Amino acid sequence: MKLVVVESPAKAKTISRFLGPDYKVAASYGHIRDLPGSASEIPKAVKAEKWARMAVDVDNGFKPIYVVPNDSKKHIKELKDLLKDADELLLATDEDREGESISWHLLEVLKPKVPVRRIAFHEITKTAIEQALSNPRSVDEQLVKAQESRRILDRLFGYSLSPVLWKKVRTKLSAGRVQSVALRLIVEREEERQRFKSATYWDVEARIAGDGNEFTAKLVSVGERRLPNGKDFDPETGELLAPEKVIQIDQAGAEKIVTDAQKLIPWVVSKVEKKQTKQRPSPPFTTSTLQQAAGNAFGFSPRQTMRVAQELYEGIDIGNGDREGLITYMRTDSFTLSEKALQEAGAFIKNEFGDQYYDGKRVYKTKSKSAQEAHEAIRPTDFRRTPAQMKRFLDEREFKLYSLIWNRALASQMADAILDKTAAEITVEIDGVPHTFRANGSMIKFPGYLTVYGGQTADTVLPDLSEGDKVGAADSGERLKLAELMPLGHETTPPARYTESSLVKRLEEEGIGRPSTYAPTISTIQAREYVVKRGSALIPTYVGMAVVHLLRSHFDHYIDLKFTARMEDALDEIAEGETDWVEFLSKFYHGNGDSGEGLARKIEEELPSIEYPEIYLGNDPETGDKIHVRIGRRSAYVQRGDGGEGNTASIPMDVFIDELTAEKAHEFIKVQSKSKEPLGKHPVSGKNVYALLGPFGPYVQEGESDSEEKPKRTGLPQGVTLADVDFEFALKLLSLPRSLGIDPETGKEVAAGLGRYGPYVVRGGLYRRVESFEKLFTITLEEAIEKLKTAKGRTKEILKELGEHPETKKEIQVATGRYGPYVTDGKVNAKLAKDKDPMQVTMEEALALLAEAAEKKGTRKRTTRKTAAKSSSKAKTTKTTKAKPKAGSKAKTASKTSKSSTKSSKSSSTKATSRKSAKSKVG
Repeated sequence: MKLVVVESPAKAKTISRFLGPDYKVAASYGHIRDLPGSASEIPKAVKAEKWARMAVDVDNGFKPIYVVPNDSKKHIKELKDLLKDADELLLATDEDREGESISWHLLEVLKPKVPVRRIAFHEITKTAIEQALSNPRSVDEQLVKAQESRRILDRLFGYSLSPVLWKKVRTKLSAGRVQSVALRLIVEREEERQRFKSATYWDVEARIAGDGNEFTAKLVSVGERRLPNGKDFDPETGELLAPEKVIQIDQAGAEKIVTDAQKLIPWVVSKVEKKQTKQRPSPPFTTSTLQQAAGNAFGFSPRQTMRVAQELYEGIDIGNGDREGLITYMRTDSFTLSEKALQEAGAFIKNEFGDQYYDGKRVYKTKSKSAQEAHEAIRPTDFRRTPAQMKRFLDEREFKLYSLIWNRALASQMADAILDKTAAEITVEIDGVPHTFRANGSMIKFPGYLTVYGGQTADTVLPDLSEGDKVGAADSGERLKLAELMPLGHETTPPARYTESSLVKRLEEEGIGRPSTYAPTISTIQAREYVVKRGSALIPTYVGMAVVHLLRSHFDHYIDLKFTARMEDALDEIAEGETDWVEFLSKFYHGNGDSGEGLARKIEEELPSIEYPEIYLGNDPETGDKIHVRIGRRSAYVQRGDGGEGNTASIPMDVFIDELTAEKAHEFIKVQSKSKEPLGKHPVSGKNVYALLGPFGPYVQEGESDSEEKPKRTGLPQGVTLADVDFEFALKLLSLPRSLGIDPETGKEVAAGLGRYGPYVVRGGLYRRVESFEKLFTITLEEAIEKLKTAKGRTKEILKELGEHPETKKEIQVATGRYGPYVTDGKVNAKLAKDKDPMQVTMEEALALLAEAAEKKGTRKRTTRKTAAKSSSKAKTTKTTKAKPKAGSKAKTASKTSKSSTKSSKSSSTKATSRKSAKSKVG
C-alpha cells in the first residue's frame, strides 16, 4: 500500500477517487507542528533560556524549537499507524513554500523507514495527479529554508516588538512584520484625510441633442488656459498647485458664462478627432487580483474569497459520486498558463465564438520578481465546464467566484476589443475669448474579449460630427441643438479610505507580503481591533493609531515599506539559494557593523525613552489647554492638560478620529464632569442616580461605581442624549427589565427590557425584539407571549466578527441566541460569562473558550462540506454588446449568467476551509 498525505480531508477525498486500491490517502490537517503558541507549550528543557519565549535560539544559528500541538497529536498517530502498513510514502502537499514546509515537517515527525517521494500538482484532476506520480522529486530544501526563515523572522519581529506595545500602550497587543506595515498604510491614509483642506471650483456643462442622441460637453478651457480638476489643488492647503497654468472660475463667473454663451448661439464645432483603438484583455487572476476583483464585484473579503476558492480547488461534487477540482491552485503570483491550458482555451474560443475571436495564444509577463508561490495563474481546470453547466452543483458564492475565474481566464486568451473613439471640441467666443467645450464618445466596433469578461464603461455615443457644424438653440432648425446649459460646482474630496480590496492592491504594489499573507493580515488587524470596518472602508481605531505612532517614532526602519519589501526579496533569494538564511536572520536580529544595531539592540536602546503614545486633537476652546487622546486599559479617553479630576472623559466607541475634534472632546469632558453630580436618590434603594457617558455610549446608573456592590446600569434608547435625561426618565429606565408575569405554558417568567441592541421581551433566554422603547411600558403578558411564539426555535444574531481561527480558518463570531451571548466557529459554541460584555470579547479569549468547549465536547470534529445549494439569483442579464457569437453558445450563456450574478444579494453562508496556517498568538 502506498500512503499519500495531503493537508485536508476534502483534498484527500477528491484525490482518493483518482487512485486505485493500492493507495491510501490521508490528511495531516494542515501543519502538524509549529513554534509554541503559548508559554505552556514551551518544552521544559529550554524554559530557562533567555530566548525561551520566542522558542528560537538566537545565539546558536537561530535554531527553532518546534512542538506538536494537542490537536495534531491524534492526526500524527493516525498517520503513523497507516505508515506501518505502507511500502511507500508520497507527500502531496501544496506546491508553494508552505506546502513544502508541511512535507518537511511530516518527514521530521513521522521518520518513515520506507521510500519517500514528493509529488505536487497545480490542480486536482486525474491528469495532473497521474503526471505528478510520474514525476516525483525530493523535498526542496531551499524552499523549506525560505519558509522556515519567514516563520522565524515573523516570530523574532512579533515576539520582540509586541512586549514593547504591552508596556507602553496596552496589554494583549501585537506587532507583526506585515500587519504593522498594513496598519501604517491605513493610519497614514487617515492622517492624510485629517490634513486635507477642501477646495471649490466651478465649470459649465452643456447637454446637446442631435440625430436622436443626447450627449454632454464640458467647458475645459478659456483662452489658452484650461479649467482645473481636483488634482490641481494641494490637498493640505486647498490652494491651486500651478495657478499660472489653469484658470479658476467661481460660481458668479460660471453663471456669467452660461448667460453670455446662450446669447451667442449658434456655437461652432471647431475640432473633431476620430480614431480606432484596441482594448486588451487583462491577464488571468493571481491571488491578489482575484481578491480585489471579488471584493469589487461581490463585496467578498479577502478571507471569504480564499475560503470559497479553496472549496473550488479541493473538489466539488458534480453528480454521480464524482468529485472534481474546478480551479487550479489559488495561492499564486504568476500570470502564466500551462501550454495545455493555452491550447484548450484557444480551441474552446474558436469553437464557441468563431475564429475572429482568437488571434493565437497570449503569454503574460509576471510582475513579481520570483513568482514562485505556484507555477500557474488561477484558471478553471477544464474550460469546457462553463459556469452555466456548473451552476447546479455550486452554492451562490461558489458560482460567483467560479464565473469570475472562468470568464477572466478565457477572456485573457481572446482577441482585443476594437473601439471607435471620437473627441469633439465646440467653441463659443465670449468678449473675444474662445471658450471651449469638449465631448468624448465611443462605440464598440468589435467586442472581442468583452463578450465574456469586462465591459466598456462607454462614453456617450456621439452623433456624426464634422468641423464647422453649428449648435443652435432648442427651437432652431440646426441638426445639433443646445438642450441645457448649467453651471456646476465641485468640491475636492479627501483621499478615500482603504477597503480590503484596495489595501491588497497597495500591499502588492509595494511588494509587501506574499499572496498567502494578505487575507490573514487583514483579518488580524481587525481581530486586534486596530481597525474597524464602516461599510467597506477600513478605519483605524485610537489603539491602532497609537501603535503606529509608537512604532513610527522609535522603530520606523522596521515598518518602512521599502525595508519590508527588501526583506521579501531576501526571502526569495534564500529560496533561490543566493542568500544564507542564518546570516540573513543574524543581520536582522543582531545587526552588524554595516547594517546597524539590529532589532534586539534597537529595542534595548529605545525602550527607556518611549513614552505612552498620545494623539493630539487641538486646544480646549475655553481653557486653551492641549487635548489629547490617551489609551486606557479598556477604552480610549480624552485628556485636557495634565488630566486629573474634571479633565478626562471616555470616548464613545462609535466616535472615530475623523469625528473627534477639540470642541467635541471639550463637550465630552464637560458632560463627564457634570455627570458626577447625582440626579437624585432612588426612592426605593436610597442610592444616588447618575446619568453618565461611557465607552459604549450614555447610560443611567443606580449606585456608586467604586462600591463593592456592582451598580445597576441601563443604556439610553436610540436617539436619546444625556441632555434629554432627567431624574424621572432615569428612574423609568432603571425600572427595566419589567416583569410581565409567568408564561402559563412554560412556567417561566416573561420580562421586557432594553439592551444594547434595542428593546426586547425575554423568556428563559429566548429573546424577541420589540418595536419601540415606549412599548416596553405598555406591552402585556399576552402580547409578549405571542411575540415569543413567532420564529420558533433557536435564533442567532451576529454581534461581532473576530476573524478567522488561526488553525482551522473558520470564522469566529460573537453571537446571541436562545441562551444568551456566545462565541462560535460555526461548529463549536462557547457561552460567555454573565458579566462579560460580548462586544469586548477578544480573539484570544474566544479561542480559549472554544478550545475549552471542544475539549468538554470530546474531540473537535472538522466541518464537512455539505451538498452545494443551488443559486437562486434571478437577476436580469445585461447585454454589453450588440455583436453575437455563434448561435447556441454555451459560453455566452455562462458569461451572461455570471454578469447577472454580480447583482444578486451577498451570500451569508460560511464554510470552513480545511487548511491550517501556522499558529501564532503574536505577529
